[in-house]
Amino acid sequence: MLGYLIRRVLAAVPVMGVVALFVFLLLRLTPGDPAAILAGDNATPERLERIRDSLGLNEPLIVQFVTWVNKLLHGDLGTSLISNLPVIKMISQRMEPSISIALSTIILAVIVAVPLGVIAAWKHGTWIDRFVMGLSVLGFSVPVFVVGYILIEVFAIDLRWVPVQGFRSIFNGFGPFFERIILPTCALSFIYIALIARMTRAAMLDVLGEDYVRTARAKGINEVAVMMRHALRNAAVPVITVIGTGFALLISGVVVTESVFNIPGIGRLTVDAVLARDYPVIQAMILLTSLIYVVVNLLIDVAYTLLDPRIRY
Repeated sequence: MLGYLIRRVLAAVPVMGVVALFVFLLLRLTPGDPAAILAGDNATPERLERIRDSLGLNEPLIVQFVTWVNKLLHGDLGTSLISNLPVIKMISQRMEPSISIALSTIILAVIVAVPLGVIAAWKHGTWIDRFVMGLSVLGFSVPVFVVGYILIEVFAIDLRWVPVQGFRSIFNGFGPFFERIILPTCALSFIYIALIARMTRAAMLDVLGEDYVRTARAKGINEVAVMMRHALRNAAVPVITVIGTGFALLISGVVVTESVFNIPGIGRLTVDAVLARDYPVIQAMILLTSLIYVVVNLLIDVAYTLLDPRIRY
């Protein structure tokens, strides 16, 4: 297992290197001048030149890239051109809301969707199967922001059970944290419940006709044990892939949910940085997103080796 992990990590290094080069060139070669953004509309050419010198923008691209990579290796993601704060500090302040939403969404989606998918496959062709698939179609069809506004209207405005918007750190108490995280979690998990349920159903249908499932049933093993211990274990690989990829998407792409519920996460930070052409923040967010995908895929590969003994380490 250790050797396998080392090989996977080493394989990820050139991937991150290519991503870093692409991000650097993409932002440097696009129209727009960071110095002009910092200096304002009425800046003189002399002031613009001084700002470019201080940012190193007048250096050759290769020198800028080497300097940037050297700072990255020392944990320096640069300084925001707009707020003049260290980028790593800005990201760390926004990570908790996004990670909290992603984790709670995936947990809720798995708890609800996997049993629904298993039941739909078990009762294939019945009204139960059609009902679950109908819910899945509904989950794919309704946009997240529509679900969010409906939940706000019903549970926050009409019933007044929870606050309308905002976020409270879990370190300030689980109760206030839960009150503010439950609605965005439910809104965002709607589509992931649909996705995971459909994938679980399809994967279960593929394995229910296999010989080992028929053998387990012929031995008189309880049907629930057959479904959970034999069928679901062998159908788990594609389901885990969807769960892992969904988690990565959630962390990096919860912009709509954070906007609807006024949550200061990294999704909103990315949008604000793009609108302001804050290059250091944009670079850091793209690298962070890429790193999340690499780590998630590494964990998925590890799960494959644990579930399928035919895969060699």
